[in-house]
Amino acid sequence: MFRATLSLVLFLGLGLAAPARADDALNRLQTLAENGDAKAQYNLGLYYDEGSHGLTRDPAEAVRRYRAAAELGLAEAQNNLGTMYELGTGIEQDYAQAASWYRKAALQGLAIAQHNLGLAYHRGRGVPQDFGQAVAWYRKAAEQGLAAAQQILAAMYDAGKGTKRDAAEALRWYTQAAKQGDAIAQYVLGVMYQTGDGVKQDYVQAYAWLDQAAQQELDAARRSRDAAAAEMTSDQLAKARRLSSELAQR
Repeated sequence: MFRATLSLVLFLGLGLAAPARADDALNRLQTLAENGDAKAQYNLGLYYDEGSHGLTRDPAEAVRRYRAAAELGLAEAQNNLGTMYELGTGIEQDYAQAASWYRKAALQGLAIAQHNLGLAYHRGRGVPQDFGQAVAWYRKAAEQGLAAAQQILAAMYDAGKGTKRDAAEALRWYTQAAKQGDAIAQYVLGVMYQTGDGVKQDYVQAYAWLDQAAQQELDAARRSRDAAAAEMTSDQLAKARRLSSELAQR
């Protein structure tokens, strides 16, 4: 599962202020929260969750703040409250409550929550296991550009789980996730090019994508990259290394 992590009241400048100014900004944030400002409640929840901005980490207080903002309809807070329930952090673990809060945020269009709700259906946590529903929610998040959702949607198409097997769709979504730096997608895409599975075999593309994943400490990708290199000519290898360098700069 994923948390929303971006502060929603950046004008307060809590991360950039000098100590006295930061204290003043925190006091103003707390005043806003007590006056019913949902974004302020969410930010305080985030700071207690992380133990940042001069606040000691306090998961229970984070839950209280997230709940206050969630009940005011803030999607990011609803998603984060869901993660607290799912993990049992600051509150007793409750998968049904987690799924319920994910759904509220997902219906507001929050991509992270859509992905988390997809995971709930995928795993059967808090809702009956339903691969078709999982695919539907993953797709919503993937279409908003969430790399993790793109990667797992690709895997569902690749396996024919919750949807008809579609190698072209798997390739499309793996490629989109890989371009955003998702290491698993880069690895799988590299293996597809290496073996010619669902795509024309291309050792240059294979090496470049496997190298990207290997640079993210994925050992399986490193081994596959080195195996691909052993099958390549020196010209192919030079071209693949240039392509990998270009991918890293995008």
